[in-house]
Amino acid sequence: MPRKTVTASPDPATQTSRQRLAATTRQRIFKVAIKEFADKGFSGARVEMIASRAKVNIRMIYHYFGGKEALYIEVLEYVLGNLRDEELKVELDVERIEPVSGILLLYDFIEGHFAAHPELLNLLSSENLNRARFLKRSKLIPKISSPVLGLLRTLIERGERSASLRLGVDPLHLYVTLVSLAYFHKSNAFTISRMFETDMLAPSWQQAHKEQAHELVRAFLTSRPALRTKTGGAAPLSAVDAATQ
Repeated sequence: MPRKTVTASPDPATQTSRQRLAATTRQRIFKVAIKEFADKGFSGARVEMIASRAKVNIRMIYHYFGGKEALYIEVLEYVLGNLRDEELKVELDVERIEPVSGILLLYDFIEGHFAAHPELLNLLSSENLNRARFLKRSKLIPKISSPVLGLLRTLIERGERSASLRLGVDPLHLYVTLVSLAYFHKSNAFTISRMFETDMLAPSWQQAHKEQAHELVRAFLTSRPALRTKTGGAAPLSAVDAATQ
């Protein structure tokens, strides 16, 4: 699906000087807006400040974007669209790679993207406080499905067939788990660091957490689900039970 981009404009070779200036101005406003919304959220961001930092008249924001809400929605569409674009670039032979290894590589991609794009973390956290109020107004975002979900589905199916993965793993649940492991310790690093007097943004701490996440995901994927006993407790599956599920 095509999406809005900040550089959508005619071929530079055929642009007039006025068109080039307009495209440059729009892009400058948009870059400033991303940082302003990421730093302060929708409520805290001010159109006046965006205009001031972009060195434009405030009327230009309404001219190019239609207003604060429309600009914010386009920012959300852009950062989520950028994530999808990067997902599409993931080179992973899901038909040949060992399933667990493939899933861990997808986790590494998600973790790396969040690390490289803290503005995405901030914008998602802010929009969750808004209860997705502005995401719901976007016609584009529902069409931006995650390609990673399809890759996970293929890896899970192959792993189940080869008995290298536990049975019954849901791709969406697994995707949310991977995102959670890659997201929380970054989006909440400042508060948790203060609470436990540990710099959780330190590269060494981040690397240690990544290694632990690998162990957790690997252990889950290669374990066998437990049966519930009559008393409500969990009983391990026998080899026969696991094979016949």
